[in-house]
Amino acid sequence: MAKLYQKIKEKIKENYLLYVILINLKAYFFYYLNKVSVYQYTKMKFYKRLGYPLNLKNPISYNHKLVWKKIYDRNPLLPITADKYQVRSYIREILGEDKAKQLLVPLLYVTDKPETIPFEELPPAFIVKPNHASGRYIIVEDGKFNREKIIDICKKWLVTPYGLNWSEWAYQPIKRKIIIEKLLRDDASILKEFNIFMFHGECKLVSLVCDKINNTSVSYFDETWKFLSVKRPNRPQGPKIKKPENFERILKLAEKLSKPFDHIRVDFYSLNGKIFIGELTHYPGSGFGDFEPSSFSFELGKHWKIEPEYWKKSDNKKKNNGVFDQ
Repeated sequence: MAKLYQKIKEKIKENYLLYVILINLKAYFFYYLNKVSVYQYTKMKFYKRLGYPLNLKNPISYNHKLVWKKIYDRNPLLPITADKYQVRSYIREILGEDKAKQLLVPLLYVTDKPETIPFEELPPAFIVKPNHASGRYIIVEDGKFNREKIIDICKKWLVTPYGLNWSEWAYQPIKRKIIIEKLLRDDASILKEFNIFMFHGECKLVSLVCDKINNTSVSYFDETWKFLSVKRPNRPQGPKIKKPENFERILKLAEKLSKPFDHIRVDFYSLNGKIFIGELTHYPGSGFGDFEPSSFSFELGKHWKIEPEYWKKSDNKKKNNGVFDQ
């Protein structure tokens, strides 16, 4: 049965028009079904993944609050900073043109027409991504790639909603594009990623992700770089390393970029001692990512005070500094 289902999926992908129709029908069906049922689908998924009920009326755990954020937080900066292309303008506005230029991963090309990608002008190594999704990418190394296959995948990305059936609102208003960036690799081909969990402008958790592409491991530290005995299920715990020399600088950058939000994860890459800003992540794990022990989610949730329409309050308006005022 599983083989038959896989074969049907492959046939659908081969028919572009059928793929577009079915993938959108599926996304919108689950979105509206979930909404009409007062998020029963989300509640069932939450309980199945985490083993305790979703509480939207009085969210307590970190995961409770992430799901609450997906459903109710309509901060107008969310779609801008979730957009992998538009977020560059936000970073330039907050940090200044010169500093942003040093910290942003070099952008090689952006388009909403994949067939216009100038492959012959690209360097031997690059990464291709949609600007409106997470976890979707094509890595090219040593100049080896299939041009037609990349164009085909990119076209499908552009017609595929992301996060809709998971109620991830921030991705929905984004004007879809394909972006191509320089591929970051260090001398050992193992790139370190620092994920800074910010709550009301303060760091309360750091995750160190090693070798995200091949053999991912994750280590957790507090804001003072104290190692925490916390892990993700089904993912190896990463190394206990000494505090990086540039850690304080990373924290200061995260503080500046996180000011307009009640919670956000600011992601950085460290490449041979040089810092690059990766992404601003609003829904880590879509609210379904568990910790071991699971009690850690409740501890982390204590740092996050839920306030509906927090971005409209005077203090947050000052923090916004008029960035992309809407």
